Amino acid sequence: MQSLLVLGGARSGKSRYAERRARESGLTAIYIATAEALDAEMQQRIERHRNERGPGWKTVEAPLDVAGAIRAHAAPGRVLLVDCLTLWVSNLLLAGREIEAAVAELAAAIEGATGPVILVSNEVGSGIVPDNALARCFRDEAGRANQRIAAVVSEVQLIVAGLPLSLKSASTRR
Repeated sequence: MQSLLVLGGARSGKSRYAERRARESGLTAIYIATAEALDAEMQQRIERHRNERGPGWKTVEAPLDVAGAIRAHAAPGRVLLVDCLTLWVSNLLLAGREIEAAVAELAAAIEGATGPVILVSNEVGSGIVPDNALARCFRDEAGRANQRIAAVVSEVQLIVAGLPLSLKSASTRR
């Protein structure tokens, strides 16, 4: 595994699948977190995820600079797990950052990584059209980010009801 994008809906099992793949690599696992504990509910979610991962994971917080975190921590003998890209896109959007440039920088960091990178992202385009401009902008930016990252990774898995569906493998040409 060189690079892997794990897509799925909310509570589809995508993070669990990504964590399992990271553990199965046998490499030192580094979790790159995009979430920030801005309220009590999010703090509880973060703690629950840490507990579910268990010991042995180093956590790097990168709510805005995922590409920089990958460049800083990618190395042979390490697997990086970025969770999640949709929250990262939301962070960029709310911070007024240029999302297309940040996604291009992320794609370049993935391509240049010297060790495997696993990225988790929500598939947000399968639902209804949001009723407000911010939500539509988020959906569009997340969809474009998923497409751009899917183009550069060697493998893409869609998780539905905890089950993986291979969309792209190292042997697939897209």
